[in-house]
Amino acid sequence: IVGVLDIFGFESFKKNSFEQLCINYCNETLQQQFNMHVFKLEQEEYEREGIEWQFIPFPDNQDVLDIIDKKGMGILAILDDQVKTVGGTDKTFANDLYRKCDKHP
Repeated sequence: IVGVLDIFGFESFKKNSFEQLCINYCNETLQQQFNMHVFKLEQEEYEREGIEWQFIPFPDNQDVLDIIDKKGMGILAILDDQVKTVGGTDKTFANDLYRKCDKHP
């Protein structure tokens, strides 16, 4: 079972696929863009313009995006390295994931 964290919590499936990972990654990226533009940048604009307002807390999912797409250390980069490696297997891919991502939050 693979648990995938998204903005609404965990989705656990008995069988996951690469396509599901891509869908979740796309959703997380869109959520990050939404949060950035609707919350963070707007609140910064309010501060610059001296508008009285109350801070609205919002989730930051950058750590989820990093575990998937960080250059050299994300799941996609590790997978890319494995498919280029002669003799790369599911086991060597999993070992690389554990080794490179073990300190991720």
